Amino acid sequence: MRDPLTAPEKPHEGWWRYLDAVRRPRGVVAGCLLVLLIGAALLVPLFTGGYDQQSADTFLGPSWRHLFGTDELGRDVFVRTLYGLRSDLVLLFAGVPISAVLGTLLGVLGALSRPLGLAIQRVFDIIIGFPSLILGIVIVLIMGTGLWGLTVTIVLFGLPGFGRLARAAMLAQEQREYVVAARVLGISRWKVLVRHILPNSVDAIIVHAAIAMVIAIFLETGLSIVGLGLQPPQPSLGMLLNTGVRFLSLSPMYVLGPTVVLILLALSFSLLSDALNEAVTRK
Repeated sequence: MRDPLTAPEKPHEGWWRYLDAVRRPRGVVAGCLLVLLIGAALLVPLFTGGYDQQSADTFLGPSWRHLFGTDELGRDVFVRTLYGLRSDLVLLFAGVPISAVLGTLLGVLGALSRPLGLAIQRVFDIIIGFPSLILGIVIVLIMGTGLWGLTVTIVLFGLPGFGRLARAAMLAQEQREYVVAARVLGISRWKVLVRHILPNSVDAIIVHAAIAMVIAIFLETGLSIVGLGLQPPQPSLGMLLNTGVRFLSLSPMYVLGPTVVLILLALSFSLLSDALNEAVTRK
């Protein structure tokens, strides 16, 4: 039997833990919610004419035709919510993976070189020192509002978390017996890093990626509420909340509908992170 203190875990063995995570109660709920939300966001163009179809029927109440009612321009709020969900998912699945890759690389470089590591940690300290909303405002003001500004904000804000996590995981793995044995046998440090240390450090990074999704959701929402997110007529969940709050007394569903979808999206990634964390800690 393999001794976990003297031999690295084979990379393919770790994937079974991730599959085990989605079979847990929290993982099942998270998976169902994500499939439902992602499916609705992907399929909405097939059943609607677009997110900016206007009509004379303004501020209609919820009905089978308009589940969330209509807005001030007669547009279907439910349709715009699904398109807003689509925009948010594009931001999440673009920004968070880029942040994870760049942050992990910076963390690894910081572990390999002490001077470089100190410099990278000071940069991370500067990023962490800014409140997320203030950091987002600064970046968006420099790059301009829209998809690119939000994506860069999500990437930069996520770098310290991934970088420090990768550095800590790598330093912990370097103290294990199988790494020491490999170095005694003359195997190069880079080969040990690529073949053994990084594959055995990926668990914590994947769990943190699910948490970073939740952070990115609320970061986009916060920037959109202050008017620095996607610009009309292109919807996002945050932008719908920003606009709908002005007409809350006329159409409560204008705010309530996107809020429910936003909460479900954040809840799904939160439950997924819990399920992944429970699965990987059993190894």
